[in-house]
Amino acid sequence: MSQPIAAPFRQQLLDLVARIPPGRVMTYGQLALLAGQPGAARQAGAVMHSLKDSDLPWQRVINAQGRVSTYKVGLGEVQEGLLRAEGIEFDDAGRCDLSRYQWWPDENAANIAQRLL
Repeated sequence: MSQPIAAPFRQQLLDLVARIPPGRVMTYGQLALLAGQPGAARQAGAVMHSLKDSDLPWQRVINAQGRVSTYKVGLGEVQEGLLRAEGIEFDDAGRCDLSRYQWWPDENAANIAQRLL
């Protein structure tokens, strides 16, 4: 049985997702790390799944391989289509180039995260 997601963690995730610019992505693990819960990628994914009917850009959060991982819940084509409409390109294996499209809120966060990853 999964643990409930703490309200402060959820709010930090929502605040970060709201800041991801069009045409850029973050990974579930990256989002969890920056929200203060390293290793909580699955919990971040659960929160993103709950946003499918919201105005927040949930589609800009993908897995660490650069792939859309919402196909199993019926949202993969929608998510990939939204990302393509923002200019994100996927290769034949369904991956986007994270070195090109991954977004970090600022340089300090990227440097800290790279040391932790």
